[in-house]
Amino acid sequence: MKLKNILFILLGSAIFSFGIVHFNMQNNLAEGGFTGITLLLYFLFNWDPSYTNLILNIPLFIIGWKLLGRNAFFYTIIGTVSVSVFLWIFQRYQISMPLNEDLTLAALFAGVFIGVGLGIIFRFGGTTGGVDIIARLANKYAGISMGKAMFMFDAVVITLSLIFYLTYQEAMYTLVAVFVGARVIDFMQEGAYSARGAMIISDFNEEIAAKIMSEMDRGVTVLKGHGSFTKKEREVLYCVVAKNEIVRLKNVITSVDPHAFVSVSIVHDVLGEGFTLDENKKPIEH
Repeated sequence: MKLKNILFILLGSAIFSFGIVHFNMQNNLAEGGFTGITLLLYFLFNWDPSYTNLILNIPLFIIGWKLLGRNAFFYTIIGTVSVSVFLWIFQRYQISMPLNEDLTLAALFAGVFIGVGLGIIFRFGGTTGGVDIIARLANKYAGISMGKAMFMFDAVVITLSLIFYLTYQEAMYTLVAVFVGARVIDFMQEGAYSARGAMIISDFNEEIAAKIMSEMDRGVTVLKGHGSFTKKEREVLYCVVAKNEIVRLKNVITSVDPHAFVSVSIVHDVLGEGFTLDENKKPIEH
C-alpha cells in the first residue's frame, strides 16, 4: 500500500461525506447505492448513516477480499471506515446550508461533491464499499464504466426512496444529482488531464517528423497505411501532444506541407515518456 493513495482516499472520503451531509441530508435529497439505503434508513427511522454504512458493508467486505485482491481490499476498508468517520464528524459539526428554495443548486453541488469525492477514491485504488465494489467489478470484468454501473444501481434505490419518503420533485432533483455525480466520476476516471493525438498523412513525412522532434521535442510514430482509393502503400505519422500544444503542432505541419491531411482526436489519459515519465524513464512529479 502507498501512503499517497491512502491520503487521497481520505481526502476523497472527506469531500464525499461533506456533500452527503450538507447537500443531501440538509435538503432531503436521496442518493443511490448503499449510501442511498443509509439515507433511506435515516429519513425513515433516524438511524445514523455513519453506523449503518459500516453495518451494511460488512458482507461486501468479504466479496472485496475474494475478488479485488489484498491491496484493493485494504483500500476499500480505509475508504469505507473513513466515510463513516467523516459522516459522523460532519453531522455533529456541520455548516448550515439550507437550499430548499433552490434545489437545482443543491442537486448540482451534491452531484459535484459526491462525484469528485468518489472519483478521487476510485482513481487511487479505493472504494467506499457497497455499490462502489459492485461498480468496480462491473468495470473490471464487463468493461462497463463505473459511473454508468453506479447509475443503474442508483435508479433502483432512488425508486425505493420515492416510494417511502421523497416527493416527486425531490426525486427528480436527486436524479439530477446522481447523473452529475456519474459524469464527474467518469471524467475523473478518464483523467482530468487530456492530450491530443494527431494522425498525419503527407508526402513530406520525414520532414514533418524531423521538425516535430526538433522543435517540439515530441516523439513521432510511423504507421503503415494503405490507400483505399489509390491502392498504394503509404506511411502515416502519429503524434501525441499536450492540448495546449496542438496549435503549435498544426503550425509545424503546415509550415512543411500546407496540404497535409491531419486528424486530431482527444486522448483522455497518457502514460509514458514526456507525459508521466521523463527522458530517463523516471516518474514525473506533478
